[in-house]
Amino acid sequence: MERKLATIQKIKSVDPIENADAIEKVSVLGWQCVAKKGEFKPGDMCLYCEIDSIMPDKPEFEFLRPRKFRIKTIKLRGIISQGITLPLSYLKYDQEIYEGLDVTEIMGVTKYEPYLPPNMNGEIWGEKPWFVPKTDEFRIQSYPKIVEEFKDKEVYISTKVDGTSCSIYYNPDFERKFGVCSRNLEIKEDETVAYWKVAHKYDLRDKLEQLNKPLVLQGEITGPGIQKNRLGLKEIDIYIFDIWFINERRYASMREMIDLCAQRGLKTVPIDTICRFNYNMEQLIEMAKGKYAGTQKNREGMVIRPISPLKSTELQGRLSIKVLNNDYLLKDEE
Repeated sequence: MERKLATIQKIKSVDPIENADAIEKVSVLGWQCVAKKGEFKPGDMCLYCEIDSIMPDKPEFEFLRPRKFRIKTIKLRGIISQGITLPLSYLKYDQEIYEGLDVTEIMGVTKYEPYLPPNMNGEIWGEKPWFVPKTDEFRIQSYPKIVEEFKDKEVYISTKVDGTSCSIYYNPDFERKFGVCSRNLEIKEDETVAYWKVAHKYDLRDKLEQLNKPLVLQGEITGPGIQKNRLGLKEIDIYIFDIWFINERRYASMREMIDLCAQRGLKTVPIDTICRFNYNMEQLIEMAKGKYAGTQKNREGMVIRPISPLKSTELQGRLSIKVLNNDYLLKDEE
Protein backbone atom coordinates (compact mmCIF):
# COMPACT_ATOMS: atom_id res chain seq x y z
CA MET A 1 0.00 0.00 0.00
CA GLU A 2 1.35 3.41 -0.99
CA ARG A 3 1.59 6.23 1.52
CA LYS A 4 -1.34 8.63 1.19
CA LEU A 5 -0.03 12.18 1.44
CA ALA A 6 -3.35 13.99 0.92
CA THR A 7 -6.65 12.51 2.03
CA ILE A 8 -10.18 13.46 3.01
CA GLN A 9 -10.50 13.11 6.78
CA LYS A 10 -12.90 13.94 9.59
CA ILE A 11 -12.12 16.52 12.26
CA LYS A 12 -12.22 14.56 15.53
CA SER A 13 -11.98 17.48 17.95
CA VAL A 14 -11.43 21.22 18.15
CA ASP A 15 -9.79 22.80 21.21
CA PRO A 16 -8.73 26.33 22.12
CA ILE A 17 -5.09 27.36 22.40
CA GLU A 18 -4.15 29.45 25.39
CA ASN A 19 -3.45 33.12 24.54
CA ALA A 20 -4.34 32.59 20.88
CA ASP A 21 -7.19 34.55 19.33
CA ALA A 22 -6.80 33.54 15.69
CA ILE A 23 -5.89 29.84 15.83
CA GLU A 24 -7.06 26.66 17.54
CA LYS A 25 -6.04 23.02 17.79
CA VAL A 26 -7.77 20.36 15.70
CA SER A 27 -7.19 16.61 15.62
CA VAL A 28 -7.28 14.38 12.55
CA LEU A 29 -6.59 10.62 12.71
CA GLY A 30 -3.79 10.46 15.33
CA TRP A 31 -2.37 13.89 14.42
CA GLN A 32 -2.92 17.34 15.85
CA CYS A 33 -2.78 20.48 13.72
CA VAL A 34 -3.19 24.21 14.17
CA ALA A 35 -6.02 25.72 12.11
CA LYS A 36 -7.70 29.09 11.75
CA LYS A 37 -10.18 29.72 14.53
CA GLY A 38 -13.72 28.86 13.53
CA GLU A 39 -12.66 27.12 10.31
CA PHE A 40 -13.74 23.67 11.50
CA LYS A 41 -16.04 22.04 14.00
CA PRO A 42 -15.97 18.41 15.19
CA GLY A 43 -17.31 16.07 12.53
CA ASP A 44 -16.45 18.32 9.59
CA MET A 45 -14.70 16.80 6.62
CA CYS A 46 -11.41 18.39 5.62
CA LEU A 47 -8.50 18.01 3.25
CA TYR A 48 -5.58 16.74 5.32
CA CYS A 49 -1.99 16.76 4.01
CA GLU A 50 0.70 14.93 5.98
CA ILE A 51 4.13 16.20 6.94
CA ASP A 52 6.67 15.74 4.13
CA SER A 53 4.02 16.63 1.55
CA ILE A 54 5.14 19.08 -1.14
CA MET A 55 2.17 21.18 -2.17
CA PRO A 56 1.90 22.34 -5.79
CA ASP A 57 3.13 25.81 -6.74
CA LYS A 58 -0.32 27.36 -7.10
CA PRO A 59 -1.74 30.69 -5.92
CA GLU A 60 -3.81 29.07 -3.15
CA PHE A 61 -0.62 27.71 -1.58
CA GLU A 62 1.43 30.89 -1.90
CA PHE A 63 1.55 31.13 1.91
CA LEU A 64 3.80 28.04 1.85
CA ARG A 65 6.39 29.50 -0.51
CA PRO A 66 8.79 30.47 2.33
CA ARG A 67 8.85 26.77 3.27
CA LYS A 68 9.36 25.75 -0.39
CA PHE A 69 5.81 24.37 -0.27
CA ARG A 70 6.84 21.62 2.13
CA ILE A 71 4.61 20.64 5.05
CA LYS A 72 6.77 20.22 8.16
CA THR A 73 6.32 19.71 11.88
CA ILE A 74 6.12 23.15 13.48
CA LYS A 75 5.26 24.62 16.86
CA LEU A 76 2.83 27.53 17.23
CA ARG A 77 2.01 29.05 20.61
CA GLY A 78 3.50 25.99 22.27
CA ILE A 79 1.39 23.56 20.23
CA ILE A 80 2.98 21.01 17.88
CA SER A 81 1.28 21.03 14.49
CA GLN A 82 1.89 18.08 12.16
CA GLY A 83 0.33 18.39 8.75
CA ILE A 84 -2.18 20.87 7.43
CA THR A 85 -5.97 20.85 7.44
CA LEU A 86 -7.73 22.74 4.66
CA PRO A 87 -11.39 23.30 3.75
CA LEU A 88 -12.74 21.10 0.98
CA SER A 89 -12.96 24.17 -1.22
CA TYR A 90 -9.22 23.67 -1.91
CA LEU A 91 -10.09 20.41 -3.67
CA LYS A 92 -11.21 20.81 -7.27
CA TYR A 93 -13.07 17.53 -7.50
CA ASP A 94 -16.61 16.78 -8.61
CA GLN A 95 -16.83 13.11 -7.64
CA GLU A 96 -18.05 11.50 -4.42
CA ILE A 97 -16.24 12.62 -1.25
CA TYR A 98 -15.76 10.17 1.60
CA GLU A 99 -13.54 9.77 4.64
CA GLY A 100 -10.16 8.29 3.74
CA LEU A 101 -10.34 9.19 0.05
CA ASP A 102 -6.80 9.50 -1.33
CA VAL A 103 -6.53 12.77 -3.27
CA THR A 104 -2.72 12.92 -3.51
CA GLU A 105 -2.64 12.78 -7.30
CA ILE A 106 -5.75 14.92 -7.73
CA MET A 107 -4.15 17.66 -5.65
CA GLY A 108 -0.76 17.31 -7.33
CA VAL A 109 0.92 16.65 -3.97
CA THR A 110 4.35 14.98 -4.06
CA LYS A 111 6.61 13.52 -1.37
CA TYR A 112 9.62 15.38 -0.02
CA GLU A 113 12.85 13.48 -0.64
CA PRO A 114 15.96 14.41 1.38
CA TYR A 115 18.99 15.65 -0.50
CA LEU A 116 21.44 12.88 -1.37
CA PRO A 117 25.14 13.84 -1.44
CA PRO A 118 27.26 13.00 -4.50
CA ASN A 119 28.61 9.82 -2.88
CA MET A 120 25.06 8.42 -2.84
CA ASN A 121 24.47 8.90 -6.55
CA GLY A 122 25.67 6.54 -9.22
CA GLU A 123 24.82 5.14 -12.61
CA ILE A 124 21.65 3.08 -12.58
CA TRP A 125 20.43 -0.07 -14.24
CA GLY A 126 16.86 1.16 -13.89
CA GLU A 127 14.02 0.48 -11.47
CA LYS A 128 14.86 -1.96 -8.69
CA PRO A 129 13.95 -5.59 -9.49
CA TRP A 130 10.40 -6.76 -8.88
CA PHE A 131 11.42 -9.09 -6.04
CA VAL A 132 12.90 -6.28 -3.89
CA PRO A 133 10.23 -4.99 -1.44
CA LYS A 134 9.66 -1.30 -0.76
CA THR A 135 11.22 -0.03 2.45
CA ASP A 136 8.82 2.77 3.40
CA GLU A 137 7.33 2.47 6.88
CA PHE A 138 3.93 3.97 7.75
CA ARG A 139 3.59 6.48 10.59
CA ILE A 140 1.38 5.39 13.44
CA GLN A 141 -0.52 8.70 13.64
CA SER A 142 -1.87 8.08 10.14
CA TYR A 143 -3.22 4.68 11.20
CA PRO A 144 -4.38 5.06 14.82
CA LYS A 145 -6.43 1.84 14.65
CA ILE A 146 -3.15 -0.06 14.37
CA VAL A 147 -2.70 0.30 18.15
CA GLU A 148 -5.52 -2.23 18.60
CA GLU A 149 -3.95 -4.63 16.10
CA PHE A 150 -0.73 -4.66 18.13
CA LYS A 151 -2.47 -5.12 21.47
CA ASP A 152 -1.15 -8.08 23.52
CA LYS A 153 1.21 -9.22 20.76
CA GLU A 154 4.86 -9.93 21.50
CA VAL A 155 6.84 -7.25 19.70
CA TYR A 156 10.32 -5.85 19.40
CA ILE A 157 10.95 -2.11 19.36
CA SER A 158 14.03 -0.91 17.50
CA THR A 159 15.71 2.46 17.10
CA LYS A 160 15.06 4.06 13.72
CA VAL A 161 18.51 4.77 12.30
CA ASP A 162 18.63 8.07 10.40
CA GLY A 163 20.16 7.60 6.97
CA THR A 164 19.09 6.32 3.57
CA SER A 165 17.66 2.89 2.87
CA CYS A 166 19.52 0.28 0.85
CA SER A 167 18.55 -3.16 -0.47
CA ILE A 168 21.19 -5.77 -1.33
CA TYR A 169 20.00 -8.90 -3.09
CA TYR A 170 21.25 -12.34 -4.04
CA ASN A 171 19.03 -14.14 -6.54
CA PRO A 172 20.66 -16.81 -8.74
CA ASP A 173 17.55 -16.88 -10.97
CA PHE A 174 17.93 -13.19 -11.87
CA GLU A 175 20.20 -11.96 -14.68
CA ARG A 176 22.62 -10.12 -12.35
CA LYS A 177 22.36 -12.55 -9.42
CA PHE A 178 23.78 -9.94 -7.00
CA GLY A 179 22.90 -6.28 -6.87
CA VAL A 180 22.50 -3.13 -4.80
CA CYS A 181 19.51 -0.79 -4.80
CA SER A 182 18.58 2.59 -3.39
CA ARG A 183 14.97 3.14 -2.30
CA ASN A 184 13.67 2.92 -5.87
CA LEU A 185 16.56 2.22 -8.25
CA GLU A 186 19.21 -0.42 -8.90
CA ILE A 187 22.74 1.03 -8.86
CA LYS A 188 25.54 -0.13 -11.17
CA GLU A 189 28.61 -1.37 -9.33
CA ASP A 190 30.88 1.51 -8.33
CA GLU A 191 33.15 1.39 -5.28
CA THR A 192 32.89 5.20 -4.86
CA VAL A 193 29.12 5.04 -4.26
CA ALA A 194 28.03 4.52 -0.65
CA TYR A 195 25.56 1.75 -1.49
CA TRP A 196 28.35 -0.34 -2.99
CA LYS A 197 30.89 0.69 -0.34
CA VAL A 198 28.92 -1.17 2.32
CA ALA A 199 28.46 -4.20 0.05
CA HIS A 200 32.24 -4.37 -0.46
CA LYS A 201 33.00 -3.56 3.18
CA TYR A 202 31.14 -6.68 4.33
CA ASP A 203 32.06 -8.81 1.28
CA LEU A 204 28.38 -9.44 0.76
CA ARG A 205 28.61 -10.88 -2.74
CA ASP A 206 30.64 -13.85 -1.51
CA LYS A 207 28.81 -14.19 1.81
CA LEU A 208 25.38 -14.34 0.19
CA GLU A 209 26.53 -16.68 -2.58
CA GLN A 210 27.92 -19.03 0.10
CA LEU A 211 24.57 -18.90 1.88
CA ASN A 212 22.96 -19.90 -1.45
CA LYS A 213 19.50 -18.74 -0.40
CA PRO A 214 17.74 -16.12 -2.55
CA LEU A 215 17.16 -13.13 -0.30
CA VAL A 216 17.21 -9.36 0.06
CA LEU A 217 19.05 -7.62 2.90
CA GLN A 218 17.51 -4.25 3.69
CA GLY A 219 19.17 -1.70 5.90
CA GLU A 220 19.89 1.93 6.61
CA ILE A 221 23.16 3.41 5.37
CA THR A 222 24.50 6.18 7.56
CA GLY A 223 27.77 7.91 8.35
CA PRO A 224 29.78 10.97 7.27
CA GLY A 225 27.95 13.08 4.71
CA ILE A 226 24.61 11.31 5.12
CA GLN A 227 21.70 12.99 6.91
CA LYS A 228 23.97 14.95 9.25
CA ASN A 229 25.57 11.70 10.49
CA ARG A 230 23.52 11.84 13.68
CA LEU A 231 25.05 8.59 14.97
CA GLY A 232 28.48 10.24 14.92
CA LEU A 233 30.14 7.50 12.85
CA LYS A 234 33.67 7.84 11.46
CA GLU A 235 32.90 5.88 8.30
CA ILE A 236 29.87 4.80 6.29
CA ASP A 237 28.07 1.75 7.65
CA ILE A 238 24.84 -0.19 7.25
CA TYR A 239 22.35 -1.35 9.90
CA ILE A 240 20.07 -4.17 8.74
CA PHE A 241 16.37 -3.86 9.60
CA ASP A 242 14.82 -6.49 7.30
CA ILE A 243 15.53 -9.70 5.45
CA TRP A 244 13.17 -10.83 2.67
CA PHE A 245 13.32 -14.47 1.56
CA ILE A 246 12.53 -14.23 -2.15
CA ASN A 247 11.33 -17.75 -2.95
CA GLU A 248 9.39 -18.10 0.29
CA ARG A 249 7.88 -14.62 -0.15
CA ARG A 250 8.24 -13.78 3.52
CA TYR A 251 10.19 -11.58 5.92
CA ALA A 252 12.55 -13.06 8.46
CA SER A 253 11.49 -13.19 12.09
CA MET A 254 13.42 -11.08 14.56
CA ARG A 255 15.49 -14.10 15.65
CA GLU A 256 16.24 -15.14 12.05
CA MET A 257 17.42 -11.62 11.24
CA ILE A 258 19.65 -11.37 14.32
CA ASP A 259 21.19 -14.81 13.75
CA LEU A 260 21.84 -14.38 10.02
CA CYS A 261 23.45 -10.98 10.58
CA ALA A 262 25.59 -12.25 13.46
CA GLN A 263 26.84 -15.17 11.36
CA ARG A 264 27.95 -12.79 8.59
CA GLY A 265 29.34 -9.99 10.74
CA LEU A 266 26.55 -7.53 10.00
CA LYS A 267 24.98 -5.02 12.38
CA THR A 268 21.23 -4.87 12.90
CA VAL A 269 19.40 -1.73 13.93
CA PRO A 270 19.56 -1.37 17.74
CA ILE A 271 16.78 -3.41 19.37
CA ASP A 272 15.65 -1.48 22.43
CA THR A 273 13.17 -3.87 23.96
CA ILE A 274 11.11 -7.03 23.47
CA CYS A 275 7.75 -6.90 25.21
CA ARG A 276 4.06 -7.65 25.07
CA PHE A 277 2.44 -4.60 23.50
CA ASN A 278 0.17 -2.65 25.83
CA TYR A 279 0.58 1.04 24.95
CA ASN A 280 -1.61 3.90 23.81
CA MET A 281 -0.76 6.54 21.23
CA GLU A 282 0.42 9.14 23.75
CA GLN A 283 2.77 6.66 25.45
CA LEU A 284 4.28 5.62 22.11
CA ILE A 285 4.95 9.20 21.03
CA GLU A 286 6.75 9.81 24.33
CA MET A 287 8.70 6.54 24.03
CA ALA A 288 9.97 7.58 20.59
CA LYS A 289 12.00 10.42 22.12
CA GLY A 290 15.66 10.08 23.05
CA LYS A 291 19.20 10.47 21.73
CA TYR A 292 21.39 8.23 19.63
CA ALA A 293 23.78 6.32 21.90
CA GLY A 294 26.93 8.28 22.69
CA THR A 295 25.64 11.50 21.09
CA GLN A 296 23.50 14.53 21.88
CA LYS A 297 21.60 14.12 18.60
CA ASN A 298 17.87 13.42 18.74
CA ARG A 299 17.11 10.00 17.35
CA GLU A 300 14.63 9.79 14.48
CA GLY A 301 12.24 7.55 16.39
CA MET A 302 11.43 3.86 16.67
CA VAL A 303 9.91 0.98 14.73
CA ILE A 304 7.52 -1.59 16.22
CA ARG A 305 7.10 -5.10 14.80
CA PRO A 306 5.88 -8.50 16.02
CA ILE A 307 8.82 -10.84 16.73
CA SER A 308 7.36 -13.10 14.01
CA PRO A 309 5.83 -11.32 10.97
CA LEU A 310 2.05 -10.91 10.95
CA LYS A 311 -0.46 -9.46 8.49
CA SER A 312 -2.30 -6.22 9.20
CA THR A 313 -5.89 -5.58 8.16
CA GLU A 314 -5.50 -1.82 8.61
CA LEU A 315 -2.26 -1.58 6.60
CA GLN A 316 -3.34 -4.19 4.02
CA GLY A 317 0.04 -5.80 4.38
CA ARG A 318 2.67 -6.41 7.01
CA LEU A 319 2.05 -5.39 10.63
CA SER A 320 4.86 -2.87 11.14
CA ILE A 321 4.79 0.80 12.08
CA LYS A 322 7.11 3.67 12.90
CA VAL A 323 6.78 6.33 15.58
CA LEU A 324 8.82 9.46 14.94
CA ASN A 325 10.46 11.56 17.64
CA ASN A 326 8.83 14.99 17.72
CA ASP A 327 12.03 16.54 19.10
CA TYR A 328 13.84 15.26 16.02
CA LEU A 329 11.16 16.62 13.70
CA LEU A 330 11.17 20.05 15.34
CA LYS A 331 14.89 20.62 15.92
CA ASP A 332 16.85 18.54 13.47
CA GLU A 333 15.08 18.53 10.13
CA GLU A 334 15.90 21.16 7.53
